[in-house]
Order: sequence, then C-alpha cells, then structure tokens
Amino acid sequence: MNSRLKSKLEVAAIYLILAVVAVVIFYPLLWTIGMSLNQGTSLYSSSIIPDNFSLEHYQWLFSPESDYLLWYKNSLIVAFANAIGSVVLTAFVAYAFSRFKFVGRKNGLYIFLLLQMFPVMMAMVALYIFLNMIGLLDSLTGLILIYLGGQIPFNAWLVKGYFDTIPKELDEAAKIDGAGPIRIFWSILLPLAKPILAVVALFNFMAPLFDFLLPSIVLSSEENYTLAVGLYNFINDQFANNFTRFAAGSVLIAVPIATIYLFLQRFLISGLASGGTKG
Repeated sequence: MNSRLKSKLEVAAIYLILAVVAVVIFYPLLWTIGMSLNQGTSLYSSSIIPDNFSLEHYQWLFSPESDYLLWYKNSLIVAFANAIGSVVLTAFVAYAFSRFKFVGRKNGLYIFLLLQMFPVMMAMVALYIFLNMIGLLDSLTGLILIYLGGQIPFNAWLVKGYFDTIPKELDEAAKIDGAGPIRIFWSILLPLAKPILAVVALFNFMAPLFDFLLPSIVLSSEENYTLAVGLYNFINDQFANNFTRFAAGSVLIAVPIATIYLFLQRFLISGLASGGTKG
C-alpha cells in the first residue's frame, strides 16, 4: 500500500512539474500571438484574447512601408550560410581529430574545450576591431565569418564524439579496397553521420535568427539588419510603440522554425544521444 501510494505521488509530482513547465513556456507564446492580433500598437491596451481580431499588423509587415522582408532575407542568408559552412568545417575538423593522430591533437581538443568556457561577450570588442581592420564591419559577410568561427569548438566536440562511435573497422576495410582518406570520409563517415550533421545544421541555422547581441554590434545600416535587430527597433526607437507589430514579426519567425524542428526531431534525438556518449 505504501509503495503504491508512493508511486502515485511520484507520478502526480511529475505531472505537476510538467504542468508548471507548460505554463511557463506556452503563456508567453499565447500572449505574443494574441498581441499580434490586437488592433492598435500599444502594449497596455492589448489582451491575450483580442476583442476584435485583426491581421493589419501582418499585412503591414509585407507592405512597402516595412523593411521586414529585407530583414527576413538578410537573416535567411546568414542562417543558410552559417548552417552549410558549419557542417562543412565541422565535419572536416571532427574527422581529423577522430581518425588521425598528429602533433598537438590532444592539446587542440583541450583548447576547443577551454574556448567553450568563455562567454561570447568577452570577445565582442576584439571582434569589432578585427572586422573594422579587414573592412567587413557592417556587412553580412563579417557576421557570417564570426558565426562560423565561433561555432567550431562546440560542434567539433559534438561531431567528433559521433565519429568515434563509428567502427574504425569500416575505414580499414575501405583502405583494403583502395579507398583514400577523402573517399572514406565522403562515402562512409558522412552517410553514417547524417543525424549529427543535421543537428549541427539545425542549431547553426537557428542561431542567427534569434541572436540579437552580435548583429547589433556588427551591423549599423538598416538595410543590413537581421530580424532580431530590425524588430527591436520597433519598440526601441524614440516615440516607437509598435509592440503589436513586434509580436506579429516574432510569430512569423517562430512558425517556420517550429516546422523545421518537428520535421527533424528524429535526427535531433539520435544525433544528440550518440554524439554526447563519447568525446
């Protein structure tokens, strides 16, 4: 009887925690969606359930008066370039550390681990000066380069751990058939590493869409803004009170991201589980 009661209490506690987490997650989302459907632009006159539903804010975002589509295009350019570039760079770096023995290999892994311990804020001044020196300040190219370089340490550890789970006997069998390192990498490791590479691509695709701090420092021209910086100006500029438009723009960002998450969730689970077992 006591064990049955204890089991019921544990289940009740789990459901209570899940309910609290659900409220914390979904309440702000419902408020954002509700605010985007309110008429007017004020935050204080908005309600989670609008009295009069309106799509005027979504229509305004796609009107010639708004730069929303330009910011969306900039964000997608950075996101796709970061995702593709990170997958290519990370795959080669992880392959080298997983399959080859060379001078500095162990120290290189420790350096990657050490770099993950420092917050990005510490490098902001240095990155700003560096981009200014090479003439890439206030450009999407400079922003992409920073994203690509900053993601290598974490991604390399993650993908290397996954490569380590792939038996090296496959490499040896391919060598007997005359395959070289590049052929082994392309024909054996990459097909087997699709789950973890999908994880890397997804995470690095999402990062530029949600990041505000780095783009706000690197980008100063309105035509180069990403979505996070552009939407922030809706509520930050003097006399600006466009909270409902800000909410509408945020919703349009979340919908495709959520769709991609649902589509790639099987890769997320298998990739992260295998990549985190070894390192």
